[in-house]
Amino acid sequence: MESVFSKEIQAGLDQARLDGLRKSSRLRVNAGGDLIPVLRMWKTGFAMEADAPALRGFVDLYDGSIHLFQCLIVTSEEDAGELRYEFKRATAVAETAAVDFEIAENAPVALIEKVRPTADR
Repeated sequence: MESVFSKEIQAGLDQARLDGLRKSSRLRVNAGGDLIPVLRMWKTGFAMEADAPALRGFVDLYDGSIHLFQCLIVTSEEDAGELRYEFKRATAVAETAAVDFEIAENAPVALIEKVRPTADR
C-alpha cells in the first residue's frame, strides 16, 4: 500500500529525517580546509545535505577525528534533500607506510650490535 501525503507533510517528514541523520552522524568531509557534515555513507558513496557546497575531485573523509579515506568523488544525484556523491576511488588511510617487500613472521624486531670490548674494561 502506498501512502500519499501533502507536500507540506512530506517536506516536514523529509526535514525530520535529515535532522535525525545530522545529529547521529559523526562523518565529515574535508574539502579545501572546510569540514562539511556527511549524513550517511555506504560502500560506493555518501550523502550530504542538498544545500552543502558542490564538491568534485579529491576530499578526505573523517569519522570524528579519525581519518578514514582519501577519496576521488563525483556528484551523483540530488533526492529528498540529499546530494549524493559516488566514489571513483576511496583509499583507506593507514597508520604506517606501505612496504614493497614481504616481512617474514620470524623477522627480527630490532638490530642488536656486538659490543666491542674497550681497553679500559
